[in-house]
Amino acid sequence: MIQKLPHFTGFLSGLQNRGGGGDQEYFAMVSMGDPGQWNKGKYSFSGHLKALIGEAESRGLRFVYAISPGQDIVFSSSCDLTLLKRKLRQVAELGCHAFTLLFDDIDHSMCQADKEAFSSFAHAQVTVANEIFRFLGNPPVFLFCPTEYCSSLCTPSVSKSPYLLTIGEDLLPGISIIWTGKRVISRDLCADSLAEVQSVIRRPPLIWDNLHANDYDSRRVFLGPFKGRSPGLRAHLRGLLLNPNCEFEANFIPLHTLGSWHKEGKEERKGDEEGYGVERALSVALQDWMKELCLPLHPGRQVRSTDPKPSLSSVKSKSSDSSENQHEAKPKTSITSSWSSGALASDEIPAVPATHQDLEAGLYYLPHEHGPPAQSLLQDLTWLKANCHSVSVNGKKTPQQKAEEWRGRAGRFLAACDDVALLHSAMVNSVNRAVLYDLYPYIWDLRNTLLVAKAFICCLEGRIMSESSQLGSWKNCFHWCGASSGAELLGMEAEPWVFKGGLSGEVQMLLPVGTSNELFSHPPPLFPTCRLYNIRPFQQKDKVELYHMVHQLYQRGRGSQDATISHPDFIGDRCLGASLALCPEYSLVLEDELGVCGCAVGILDVRLFAKRCQATWLPAMRDKYLSLPHGHAATKEALLYFHEEQDYPDSQLYHFPSQLRLEALPELVDCSISRSLITALLTALKANGSPGVFCEVQPTDGSRIEFLTKLGFLEILRGEARSREGVVLGRLL
Repeated sequence: MIQKLPHFTGFLSGLQNRGGGGDQEYFAMVSMGDPGQWNKGKYSFSGHLKALIGEAESRGLRFVYAISPGQDIVFSSSCDLTLLKRKLRQVAELGCHAFTLLFDDIDHSMCQADKEAFSSFAHAQVTVANEIFRFLGNPPVFLFCPTEYCSSLCTPSVSKSPYLLTIGEDLLPGISIIWTGKRVISRDLCADSLAEVQSVIRRPPLIWDNLHANDYDSRRVFLGPFKGRSPGLRAHLRGLLLNPNCEFEANFIPLHTLGSWHKEGKEERKGDEEGYGVERALSVALQDWMKELCLPLHPGRQVRSTDPKPSLSSVKSKSSDSSENQHEAKPKTSITSSWSSGALASDEIPAVPATHQDLEAGLYYLPHEHGPPAQSLLQDLTWLKANCHSVSVNGKKTPQQKAEEWRGRAGRFLAACDDVALLHSAMVNSVNRAVLYDLYPYIWDLRNTLLVAKAFICCLEGRIMSESSQLGSWKNCFHWCGASSGAELLGMEAEPWVFKGGLSGEVQMLLPVGTSNELFSHPPPLFPTCRLYNIRPFQQKDKVELYHMVHQLYQRGRGSQDATISHPDFIGDRCLGASLALCPEYSLVLEDELGVCGCAVGILDVRLFAKRCQATWLPAMRDKYLSLPHGHAATKEALLYFHEEQDYPDSQLYHFPSQLRLEALPELVDCSISRSLITALLTALKANGSPGVFCEVQPTDGSRIEFLTKLGFLEILRGEARSREGVVLGRLL
């Protein structure tokens, strides 16, 4: 007999309902402490727990306390059972009247004592659960999470699982059983599969919905709507609890749309009245969320008094402007971003049109699908990668129309990347600091990944080789990246954690160095900055600024004016000149609102580069500095330097044929930008076939060595093994 119990909807993880539930019945389930500490005496934070229970009740929530004894409990031990009862009685005395026993994600094996006392693992769990249920006085809400809590975990199937059959037959009817659906994170829930579960466990299941849970991937957050669950499923359920994002502020849209789903399921519709519509519910939630984003809140949702700053609604998308520019583009015009030759000042960020209010939710949508903005980004990047031969440096002659189509889609992709950069800056400028600190790591990560992708797309036109051979550098780099979902690679629908990273991860994997996670995964800065950055290919007009920058860096390092650098070009010629002159296609410029603030220059083949230097560059430099007046301070050092020859051993150049150099102003406080700059250069080198790259660092420059080591560089040569003093660090690509 199936016992009829009231239906309820709610959420997990101890969040508080701040939206005003109206006639909706919400539950909040909290699991306190480490699962391994369930038997370690009384809680030291009972006062806080009592306050939390009281706060939940004052807001119309039923507080559910959850405990996980399954890791190390001996089911047949009277001592363990007494400790568990004592713990739950303490919580009951604090005013809690709803409980959950969790036996999920544990080993099925039992100790010898339990094997002798119980016929099966399920029998052991049921015996303990029933006794606890009776001990607590048959509470109105008592939940049980089985070890087989979804279809994919059932052996051999839901209907034939001995474990589930025992649970359904022996568990007292007043105890509700938790279920997550076909999988741990179910894309959708259907009535047929729930009916099958109900027939096995002999009661309607309680859905523990992990649709918006993000604790399995530090690079993902889910701002999309409650989706894939028809309101008509209520007839097959004991209730539904949404397991939300770890970040409180990320759950406005999930909980708002869950409330709409719950309301639609309770109300009887008449005539042609529409039921729960995902897009309609999302639109309403976005409108209400935009109001929240304008509230001046600190983390913890404390109101702060502050002067108004631009909020998220004060950011303007540049997609429309960029699209107009694309239509006006003349033939053979190179692709440019909407601010490729300059940057917007952070205090000039315009407002976002109402049509773009869902950009952030679309970028961080749901675990099994991307929103429209993310889909467009991935589709464009994939197409640009597949059709790069239209604009490659050595590609076959292609129709002008095909090249222009490539440039048009590239312009759209760059404009979309700029939209994300503007969204990042708007978030930092927002008065709602609570939302900022919860969501900033995610938008910051995506901003940095798209900086690399954007620079790479800019480099594709006329800078990257395209080879028809399957062993060619370009095709080899992307050989396995064709399938971008777990379903395609595994032949089945995989759990979302199989392929981590979300949109950032998928963009990363579409780049030649995408498998090198150390280049993309790093913690966000302690103090968010709204400064806008751009990484783009070097242009000849940049030479003056770059020479001035390295001259300035040299002077700062020396602490005073050095007579040996009285010629304004000497440091620039020495550090950057040869690379900018002989291989500008591997030179990238970093700029912010004030102009150029860094650069990364690369050499694809050091051996070939050295020969070209000897033939053209060095003679030109000797002539340049020999023309100075006799006895000029720079003449002697210049002639000595420009007569030096590269002395890297062949064994090194065999594995690390490429070289790079990074220069950046110390005002660049966000080190992640320097990471992105180097990663963009490594991407270009890898795409053109380089198996490894090295750089030379002074042994006293500890910070630079530490920085490169975090990017996967290792020391491969020291000064004592050669005539020069520097330490050589290298990494394979």
